[in-house]
Amino acid sequence: FQRRRRGPRVVAIGGGPGLSTLLRGLKYHTGNITAVVTVADDGGSSGKLRETFGILPPGDIRNCLAALSNDEDMLTQLFQYRFSGSSGLEGHSFGNLFITALADITGSFEEAAVESGRVLAVHGRVLPSTLHDVKWVASMELPHSINEVRVEGESKIPEMAGRVRRVWLEPDDAPAFPPVIKALLNADIIIVGPGSLYTSILPNLLVRDLLASIRVSRAIKIYINNIATQTGETDSFNSHDHLQALESHIGETLFDVILCNDNFEGELGPRSVWVRVDEETRSDERTYCADLLDDQHPWRHDSVKLA
Repeated sequence: FQRRRRGPRVVAIGGGPGLSTLLRGLKYHTGNITAVVTVADDGGSSGKLRETFGILPPGDIRNCLAALSNDEDMLTQLFQYRFSGSSGLEGHSFGNLFITALADITGSFEEAAVESGRVLAVHGRVLPSTLHDVKWVASMELPHSINEVRVEGESKIPEMAGRVRRVWLEPDDAPAFPPVIKALLNADIIIVGPGSLYTSILPNLLVRDLLASIRVSRAIKIYINNIATQTGETDSFNSHDHLQALESHIGETLFDVILCNDNFEGELGPRSVWVRVDEETRSDERTYCADLLDDQHPWRHDSVKLA
């Protein structure tokens, strides 16, 4: 415990299962973790609660809080429990409803996230990238066409047949949550990824003053490349394609280290392929390759290896 309390100040940025996997391993090395998650989610239980109650989507916050808590704890299992068979509760997780109720009781979403963390006794904290009600929009090129279409909604982008050309937030001047800026400026290490490139990582980095804070922070900045491609987002992407898409959106070379998996053993899903380390990435002096594979689920990172 004492070693973890003196551990490096780490800010991890992303969303979805990738960020949870990273946090699950990191918590054994340091207790000074701040997870920063996107609030652009509009699908599933989070999307329904966002639409019904007008709160920010709680799903990624819930997953990260669970990852930073004691995984064997009954309370964590309860937090991740998903209802089924009831028309009113179908698809909702207990944790999402809990955070929604706390937001109503405390009067603020950020306070609900803090209180939820206390209940779960998490090793660190989980913060939304912005408190603004933002919409995630993509311009996509349709198959066999030179035309591009506008797609609104984080959940709809991977479902759309076509190639993502550009993504952005509306409004594009949403301010970052101030504690996030403070965490970034005080960080020893800033980690971006792993996670869905267009729907988990970029929605955070395109919050302008959040990106500006990363830029001026003296922390070591690490980008973790995905292990496998994601259908509807990064079909056929290699490691350089991921980094190029990311840096073309933020307009600069941001990272000190590019971390890539080099173990390609195992079976992936039918529509997914390995994110290979191409020659351009391998010759980049920032690149570091290692076996990061989860042997049971080869499309995912192993949280212990990654940490």
